[in-house]
Amino acid sequence: MTEKSSLHPRNIHRNSYDFEELIVAVPELKHYVFKNDYDTLTINFSLPQAVKLLNKALLLKYYNVKDWDIPEGNLCPPIPGRADYIHYLADLLAEENGEIPTGNSVKGLDIGTGANLVYPLIANSSYGWGILGTDINKDSLENAQKILDSNPDLSENIHLKFQPDSDFIFKNILSQEDKFTFSMCNPPFHESAEDALQGNRRKTKNLRNNKVQKPILNFGGNQSELWCEGGEEAFIKKMINESIQFKSQVLWFTTLVSKKDNLHQLTTLLKNLNVPEFKTIDMAQGQKISRILAWSFVPTERRKDWF
Repeated sequence: MTEKSSLHPRNIHRNSYDFEELIVAVPELKHYVFKNDYDTLTINFSLPQAVKLLNKALLLKYYNVKDWDIPEGNLCPPIPGRADYIHYLADLLAEENGEIPTGNSVKGLDIGTGANLVYPLIANSSYGWGILGTDINKDSLENAQKILDSNPDLSENIHLKFQPDSDFIFKNILSQEDKFTFSMCNPPFHESAEDALQGNRRKTKNLRNNKVQKPILNFGGNQSELWCEGGEEAFIKKMINESIQFKSQVLWFTTLVSKKDNLHQLTTLLKNLNVPEFKTIDMAQGQKISRILAWSFVPTERRKDWF
């Protein structure tokens, strides 16, 4: 098998997908698996149903998540990249703790968990962390709850909460007594629906290696998952500004930053707000480069108390 060396060393998806084993897990996947020009088994990643069945098989085989499913049109994220975020978060927490902390005493906040619930599922399966998933979309949370209902052992450590006001991220979610070891977020990337479709058109052309007549969101995504006014930069700036109000309740605030050009503006804002510590953690999945932006208001000498 070919090793994807750019993924995190602990990422169990570093090797090529074993489609024969994945088909055993989800037999329906076999209808989408074929041999490419290099005599290697693969799927057409431009087909939404193929991607969804692959995810279902990966979550069952490697994370013991049963009956995972999402409604048509919801975001169906690539599992290896989502797992990378979790493992790099574990490394960040290990810097404070001396070792990777495990168990549900580690509490994470997943902002915009979506219908897929992927981050909480991987985090709990990999490290036993307790996760609160939030979203502004009630339908997404209903589907996430269906996944939890099909996996009762997860319901003790994964919980969901509706954000009733899209102008806020932490407000309405965190009560005064809440404390979280970290927050995480995969923010809306695009500035508009048209921007999202154009971006997906380019991606799908690369996947198919030919002209695409009609754009298809092969990884899905509704408005709250894909775009917001001002795009990624505006969303993260709002998150940074609001985090000040909850600076003593979250050890590490983190978010993905897909556009490298946004980093300068974001780190400048953190400096101007006198945030005592922030860092950028680089990640790579194949040709895609992204990074995690992390910041903390908690003094270094007090961080071990969180564990």
